[in-house]
This record gives sequence, C-alpha cells and structure tokens, in this order.
Amino acid sequence: MYGVIIDVKVDLNREEEANNMLNNMVVPRAKTHEGIVAAYWLRDMNGDMLRAVQLYDTQANAIETAKLIGSQGPPPGAPVTLVSVKTYEVIAQL
Repeated sequence: MYGVIIDVKVDLNREEEANNMLNNMVVPRAKTHEGIVAAYWLRDMNGDMLRAVQLYDTQANAIETAKLIGSQGPPPGAPVTLVSVKTYEVIAQL
C-alpha cells in the first residue's frame, strides 16, 4: 500500500468556506481517484494547517494522484494554499 500526504494552509478568516470546499468538492473528488483505499483529513488543533492522508492500492496510483494534485492545486481564489504533496510507501499498519 502507498500513501499520499497533502498539506494545505487554511485562511482562518475563511474557515467556514474551507470546510465547505472540503466536504463538497475535495472529498467527493477524492472518491474518484483510481485505487484509493482510504482517506483522512486532519486539522491542526493549534494552527492553520490541514493534512490529508490518502492510501492507495499501488505505487503507480499514488504517484499519479500526487502529480495530479500537485499540478492542479486549489482553484483560484480558494481559502487554502497548497504547501506540499508527497508520496510514501506504507511499511507498517495497525
């Protein structure tokens, strides 16, 4: 299994808009990614960072998704800024 970790910075003045974007656009789009197994979106409890952890069935699917996310980024005028997109190999699981 392979993972894609996406970090974005949220404009705290537009937090509600960011939450709506996550639930109405980002999550539904993630469901269409080839080979996605699971996904979690985590919010920094003391700051403005949001981290998405997405798990994929193959390395190729993880890499393709990371490239797509990295090249597209958030839409213009979005309440978030893309910080990083990285791929990982899952080496242990509980």
